[in-house]
Amino acid sequence: MTREDASVTLPDGERIARLGQGTWEMGERPERRAAETEALRRGIELGMTVIDTAEMYGEGATETWLGEALAGLRDEVFLVSKVYPHNASRRGVIASCEASLARLRTDRLDLYLLHWRGGVPLEETVEAFERLRREGKIRHWGVSNFDVEDMAALVDAGGQACATNQILYNVARRGPEFDLLPWMKARNMPAMAYSPIDHMRLPKRSALDEISRARGVSAVQVALAWVLAQAGVCAIPKASTVEHVQANRRALDIVLSEQELAAIDDEFKPPRRKGPLEML
Repeated sequence: MTREDASVTLPDGERIARLGQGTWEMGERPERRAAETEALRRGIELGMTVIDTAEMYGEGATETWLGEALAGLRDEVFLVSKVYPHNASRRGVIASCEASLARLRTDRLDLYLLHWRGGVPLEETVEAFERLRREGKIRHWGVSNFDVEDMAALVDAGGQACATNQILYNVARRGPEFDLLPWMKARNMPAMAYSPIDHMRLPKRSALDEISRARGVSAVQVALAWVLAQAGVCAIPKASTVEHVQANRRALDIVLSEQELAAIDDEFKPPRRKGPLEML
């Protein structure tokens, strides 16, 4: 896989890793932290340098662990965090960001996202994001779990500088393909796919299994390779062990053939109509 294939481009031209690492539910149990830290750092060594977290994860516990786990590696990663919707006011965003920075032991975030749309006017959130960017506390900002109507409202609220939309997207949940992903691609805005292997709930005895047997890999790796094959999409699977991280990384090297992609489409069909945006 070429360097360009292994990255996606933000609207301002910056390239980030196509395959990163999520941290939901990590750092919350003391007995697991050493293994989780080893896994995270191994992923960074393998080029999985987009690291995603949120103030919601463990109510700050994950960010605190991550700040420790990234010791000496901060400049090597593209660090992402998210603000709760109820903290998304002009003052709330600033306070939440500063608290996240303290927990993460860093002076800036590479990307700061609104976790999902809430009741605070988007104009307030955008204003606060832009202030943080001017002050150097964040480098980019974006949203998560926004559907097309939400994205249009964001633009109307002055949010033209949105860098990405983090969404639930995988081979079994393809709803965003109907109109959201085309809307984003038309604006050179990549999508960030969370839960790209659907929390390991993929069906048994599927086209994924047939492909995995033929290739000598796992069905999960095939499912992740499918997400990574989608133009303008990066993925942030979580892995709590070195073995799992290394298995995820190998998926980046799986190049699915046209026949294999067609077999997956035949079983996991693209959407034919608009449906509600799914969330976890």
